[in-house]
Amino acid sequence: MEWMAWTLPVAVFFISVGVMLAGMTVWEIARPSVARRGFLRLRTTRGDRLFLGLLSAAYVNLAWAGVSDLNQWYGAAASLLLLLVIMRWG
Repeated sequence: MEWMAWTLPVAVFFISVGVMLAGMTVWEIARPSVARRGFLRLRTTRGDRLFLGLLSAAYVNLAWAGVSDLNQWYGAAASLLLLLVIMRWG
């Protein structure tokens, strides 16, 4: 049986997720967000977009690790780019 290899890029990715969740919690308490519509065609708040973006980024990152033999940093960068797009325009 093979186990997942905890490489530095994978660890950085998951630590970043934790930092984002903590930061968004503080931000939401300090300045509650207002729902708006973006390209997702849903009325979403910052927290909604973060949740959807993190789910999407996690799936891209895991797919990259499972399917591609390329460097995991590229998968982490693609995940981050997707997350930023969803947070900004989603």
